[in-house]
Amino acid sequence: MFIGLLLGGIGLPWLLVAVASLGNTLGAVLNWWLGRELERFSGRRWFPVSPAALDKARGWYQRWGRWTLLLSWMPVIGDPLTLVAGVMRERLWIFLALVGFSKTCRFAALAYITLYWA
Repeated sequence: MFIGLLLGGIGLPWLLVAVASLGNTLGAVLNWWLGRELERFSGRRWFPVSPAALDKARGWYQRWGRWTLLLSWMPVIGDPLTLVAGVMRERLWIFLALVGFSKTCRFAALAYITLYWA
């Protein structure tokens, strides 16, 4: 849809980038929130991750994990990364900064490639 609108000359490119980035980032915030809510079930017998494994993952995430959010723009792996950030209790403002930056860069690059190379 985004590329189609650009190619069709419908709307200002900067506005299309802004709206697509905002919508995509808000979708990632929903994943983040779902991840935060999911963790409250960690004590349940059916929960697939043991408390020890969750503690280990939390330590790894505190060291390296937040920077993986710069890959949240990627198909297939982006949504799970944003969900894990919620489980790992990433602060919302850091989450928004990293995810918003990466998704805006993706749409800006797509717009540039579409408008100047197509």
